[in-house]
Amino acid sequence: MANILIHRITNANIYMDGANLLGRAEEIELPQVKVKMAEHKALGMVGTIRAFSGIEALEGKIKWASFYADVLKKAANPFKTVQLQVRGSLEGWNTPAGRNTEKPVVAVMQVLFKNFPLGQFKQHENVEITTEFDAWMVKLTAEGQDILEIDVAANIYKAGGVDMLANYRANIGG
Repeated sequence: MANILIHRITNANIYMDGANLLGRAEEIELPQVKVKMAEHKALGMVGTIRAFSGIEALEGKIKWASFYADVLKKAANPFKTVQLQVRGSLEGWNTPAGRNTEKPVVAVMQVLFKNFPLGQFKQHENVEITTEFDAWMVKLTAEGQDILEIDVAANIYKAGGVDMLANYRANIGG
């Protein structure tokens, strides 16, 4: 019998500037890292290649479970970033033992909220509010290992803990 290893994350918690928001958000969509690629073609090449040229804006959103004044006051300010931290528990399952590990998965982001819906009110229904944000910095760790770190303002891009832009920063003097 083959030993199958399955990883699952089925829940998480959000913190804003260190404050626990347990039960206040229905879901969070973390940014998707989209790499910009620039084409290069030249005489003597039989084709065109594309190479890394930057990162597109890191966008995400949070669907709030209701109206929370303390949270929404921070989201209403488009001039001040806030720190968001999302914490999940990565469960490892295998056959025949069942669940055999639980390890943390943590995403830390410095974000600036970019929209502020006032809500939609309906009789006998909870108010749903979804805020969107741009992340200026994001760091993802899983099982105690650095997976990805991007800090756009500091020209940092680390994959697996390796600084991919160290030479670039040295070359441009910053």
